[in-house]
Amino acid sequence: MAQHKSAEKRARQTKKRTAVNRARRSKVRTAVKKLETAIASGDKSAASAALKEAQPALDKGVTKGAVKSRTASRKLSRLNARVKAMA
Repeated sequence: MAQHKSAEKRARQTKKRTAVNRARRSKVRTAVKKLETAIASGDKSAASAALKEAQPALDKGVTKGAVKSRTASRKLSRLNARVKAMA
């Protein structure tokens, strides 16, 4: 357990930031999951709409530090390619 004032404050801040980052990562995962299900259903219009929702979610996750930039870029690239490949 923290003994000093500064260590106690850091522990409080860490709890808050962990909760915020967990929520941000959850939003990103939810958006990607919706896109995955739209791709699996085979509906191109639904998939492209879901991609338009997932892209800003991933980008915001990157700017807020919840997701690494290269990871987000790779995910977007692969998901975009899958949407474009749909008939």
